[in-house]
Amino acid sequence: MLDIKKWSTTWGGRELELETGRYALQSDMAVTVRYGDTVIMATVVKSDSIREGIDYFPLLVSFEEKLYAAGKIKGSRFIKREGRPSDESILTGRIVDRSIRPLFDERIRNDIQVVLTALSVDGENDAAITSLIAASAALTLSRIPWAGPIAGARIGRTPDGEFILNVTRKELDENRDLDLIVAGTPDALVMTEAAAYEVPETVIFDAMKWGCAQLQPVVDLIEQARKEVGVPKDAVPLLANDDPSVDDSVEDHVRTAVREYVAGVAESHIFDSIKVNRKERYAMIDAIKAGAKKMLTEKGFDEGVHKVGLSEIKLYVSMEISKRILEKKQRLDGRSLTDIRELIVDVDLLPRVHGSAMFMRGDTQALSIVTLGAPGDVQTLDSMEEDGTKRYMHHYNDAPYTYGEVQPMRGPSRRAIGHGALAERALEPVLPPEEEFPYAIRVVSEIMGSNGSSSMASTCGSSLSLMAAGVPLKKPVAGIAMGLASDDKGNWHVLTDLQDVEDGPGGMDFKITGTSDGITAVQMDTKTFGLTWDIVEQTLSQAQDARMRILAVMNEKITEPRAELSPYAPRIETVIIDPEKIGDIIGPGGKIIKKITEETGATIDIEQDGRVMITTNDSEAMKKAREWIEMLTKEVQAGEEYEGKVVRLEDFGAFVQILPNKDGLVHVSEIAWSHVNKPGDVLNMGDIVKVKVKEIDNLGRVNLSMKALLPKPEGYVEAPRPPRTGGGGFRGGDRGGDRRGGFSKRRP
Repeated sequence: MLDIKKWSTTWGGRELELETGRYALQSDMAVTVRYGDTVIMATVVKSDSIREGIDYFPLLVSFEEKLYAAGKIKGSRFIKREGRPSDESILTGRIVDRSIRPLFDERIRNDIQVVLTALSVDGENDAAITSLIAASAALTLSRIPWAGPIAGARIGRTPDGEFILNVTRKELDENRDLDLIVAGTPDALVMTEAAAYEVPETVIFDAMKWGCAQLQPVVDLIEQARKEVGVPKDAVPLLANDDPSVDDSVEDHVRTAVREYVAGVAESHIFDSIKVNRKERYAMIDAIKAGAKKMLTEKGFDEGVHKVGLSEIKLYVSMEISKRILEKKQRLDGRSLTDIRELIVDVDLLPRVHGSAMFMRGDTQALSIVTLGAPGDVQTLDSMEEDGTKRYMHHYNDAPYTYGEVQPMRGPSRRAIGHGALAERALEPVLPPEEEFPYAIRVVSEIMGSNGSSSMASTCGSSLSLMAAGVPLKKPVAGIAMGLASDDKGNWHVLTDLQDVEDGPGGMDFKITGTSDGITAVQMDTKTFGLTWDIVEQTLSQAQDARMRILAVMNEKITEPRAELSPYAPRIETVIIDPEKIGDIIGPGGKIIKKITEETGATIDIEQDGRVMITTNDSEAMKKAREWIEMLTKEVQAGEEYEGKVVRLEDFGAFVQILPNKDGLVHVSEIAWSHVNKPGDVLNMGDIVKVKVKEIDNLGRVNLSMKALLPKPEGYVEAPRPPRTGGGGFRGGDRGGDRRGGFSKRRP
């Protein structure tokens, strides 16, 4: 028997509805959220057993994209079932994951899985926002310990600067100035990301604060549901490395002993010297771990419980580093709170690629490579919410060596896809319009070393490599990751250029990209229950200063896009034709365009507005293909001269092909100055002759003359034309099938 409960409110001019008790009754909690006609089901399940041997909180968040939700069937002829998740679905899952994760107790070692299933999408109300609300509601109502509820919203802006709550795709298409997602409550920002077209920091801050203020009705709705059907929360279970057979107090003593040991050796092991690179810091942690193990043995703790404290060494070191930052503003590598690590920038490192650049900040190093392709090389989008093509692609690759580790080599992780999308979003606002630069553009950032914000290094590397490739960017783009040291007493400091050991409890990873004139992208995750607005405001201001310094270093290497493309990059020439003549280039069944590409080797792309783009590295092939297309689409004008082939002979005249799809008639009287009885007396099929266009009649028929290009015989007198007696005629036509009519001359 179903026990269906519903709650609803009007939010952003549309009804938001929560429902439980209808679906997925075996889960710990299932909530279906409807916003407009977008319907998302969120299920949450917590395993009853803890996972042993791990030192992290095992949360799994998946967004299940269902094409039926949008009324689609998969495009492949052979596979109709949904397969590998699209990048869009992975990014949606990451938005929800990054929003809900900070509100869990990090001590949990039970597997927790959140599955978001798209049941219906209307193409207007965003599935990501609906999913975030559904996940928040399901976790709030369930037995799973979680410090919510929170809500999320997508904020846009009108051309007049007014903010729009839950901006629709149509509104974003009309004004792409700002696309901002916020998650949290009116008092705290838990997660945010944005795409912006050089929007000032002050506007971004106001949009974030305004957006979070709009979340209160949703939070209230979830709280209303909790009062009615919410269940008591489980206690946070034992850690996975706790031994149930050992007295809890013993394990607490082990943790306390290790934490006190780390605090005791802070001066001698952590802050005894400036530690600039990753290897120095990890050697420090290993030394502290060895000392702690010796200490536990000397104190008489059984070796079986050592791991309870030793597994937390890195956490305790991070806590000491944060404490030192809060008390003395001292960072482990000797920098001030606003300093950026050493920057190394270079371009043109690889000989045959279309553009390359290296950006290095401390241990973090990105090598970005540009490839330019024909317009037909764009990516086709066919997901639940996306259709069309994508012209600019940024792909982020990391490997085990990036982190000095040994791991199996597999495909790109969710993290890599997310980092690639962030850098892609950062550069989109400064790309040239397709009409001015019709290339498909792919940038691949190979991360050669990672220790703090490789995504921002790939953003800077992408900007440099695109300019080195000759892509006419409007402005260079740089990015910086901002960190935070904070405690539960309200003390905090914002850190410029975050690195590994500084990203501990009470921290954040706030990435901001932009030009000298404004922000182009934002992404923030936090390890707090949310950022206060004074922290957000300080972060934006401090990041702006850092971005300007990075741009200055980048400008020392390359100040503007190269005037010329790489000699190895393809060239594109655009021919503008009458759109009605597109069919003349394609031909029946694509026969003509296929012939052009086969004989020239050029790639031909045609847009519905009449732009024909020819792509090739061969100048002769370019010339041949261009002339071919121009001939196919040329409008014949009176007075023009052509060299054509005789394609048909009649008693009244000869038909000559002057263009690939255009014939004209040379009347028998226009073949020569002397009398010609019939065309076959002087012409043969296939003869190449020179002709001049006499006229184009009101039916579009082309009348040609051969004799007009021949010298008129001396003393020539044209014979009088006999009176017309009617009757006879001819029928001819374009080779494409148009019919012609006319009259032959009769001689006595």
